[in-house]
Amino acid sequence: MSLSLSLSALFFLVGTASADNVTVGKAAPDFSLQDLDGQTVKLSELKGKTVVLEWFNPGCPYVEYAHADGPLADQAAKVADGETVIWLAINSSAKGKSGSGLDVNKAAAAEWKIDHPILLDEDGKVGRTYGAKTTPQMFIIDAEGLVAYAGALDNAPFGKASGDTKNYVSAALTEMQSGKAVATSETKSYGCSVKY
Repeated sequence: MSLSLSLSALFFLVGTASADNVTVGKAAPDFSLQDLDGQTVKLSELKGKTVVLEWFNPGCPYVEYAHADGPLADQAAKVADGETVIWLAINSSAKGKSGSGLDVNKAAAAEWKIDHPILLDEDGKVGRTYGAKTTPQMFIIDAEGLVAYAGALDNAPFGKASGDTKNYVSAALTEMQSGKAVATSETKSYGCSVKY
């Protein structure tokens, strides 16, 4: 995988923060998906924990940058302890589309040293339910099962911020762990379109 792909060759999309089914402050829709080892992960079984959902596509240069050299290279490992915070990547690429397939995702997980589960959503049902438009796109679900944050990872696509760099996910998790309300609970996501 290479970032030599020019931005002009990318299909860049700015998505909406939430869908009709997913609203900050409301219950997150349940889902059940398999990880790369064939283990089933069901959102409702994680109630009581904070869950970070990252829409993922290893064929997307924005995702590649974020995992290879950018904030996602170590962010999940720093916050996801498996007890209080769970980080799940969801790939909604359809079969035959960019970033799809078990082998492609296993190779990306190995290359980028991803330890958290990557869940395959090849029929796109979960992605569409959540209104996922881009990769990366982030949702944080609190211990009560409510959506606490929806939108972009940060304000710096490819590490380039307009003004001060802000990682919205890190800020939201810090506020939640301190018992505070999430100050910026919705933003517009950026990245490649989800390949439904």
